[in-house]
Amino acid sequence: MSRLIVVGGSKGIGNAIVTSLLSSYDEVVNISRTAPETTHSNLKHYTCDILNDELPDIDEADGLVYCPGSINLKPINRLSIEDFKSDFDINVIGAVKAIQKYLPALKKGNKPAILLFSTVAAKLGMPFHASVAASKAAIEGLTKSLGAELAPTIRVNAIAPTVTDTDLASKLLRNERMIENMNERHPLKKYLQPQEVADMAGFLLSEKAASLSGQIFEMDCGIVSFKI
Repeated sequence: MSRLIVVGGSKGIGNAIVTSLLSSYDEVVNISRTAPETTHSNLKHYTCDILNDELPDIDEADGLVYCPGSINLKPINRLSIEDFKSDFDINVIGAVKAIQKYLPALKKGNKPAILLFSTVAAKLGMPFHASVAASKAAIEGLTKSLGAELAPTIRVNAIAPTVTDTDLASKLLRNERMIENMNERHPLKKYLQPQEVADMAGFLLSEKAASLSGQIFEMDCGIVSFKI
């Protein structure tokens, strides 16, 4: 039986991934603090706080996606050490905890893959992003290191999206003027929708991406790649 584990699949990008891949797997397991609104015969949910609770036992899996993240934007003099620790915990420690827990299950899977999430701010210097950029840069290092360590059995990749229209980014898109400015900042004159990221996730987890591991895929709407 094919099985995908998604940590943080109740909202935003994670929910888009769960919803779009329900027909691609015999079972999609969502692990998050709240249950997704989506219901489906293939969907199994475990209520779990990734940082504080024991993760559920799962015997076998073909893919693992770790979606939790943070957007904690402050000037460096207003970022506390606790801010840095909190962002690192949710972005990095949670991912490591999930990978360590489900590595035996993935090793039993069929051409298994791990998918993590970075951000364009890890490559493009952006004011007020010190804490989240530091954490996501660690995710990029983790992706490359684990890609090498787990080859050829398990592929490991990451997506680094620009601003995506989710609850997490709602403060950046809270009115028409901010939306217009966000569009104008990107050379492609748009920002991301969750389904676009979910489509990329589906590709990277599939056999179509069998030759890709240790890669960071910039879904940047041109903001990192182009200077126009």
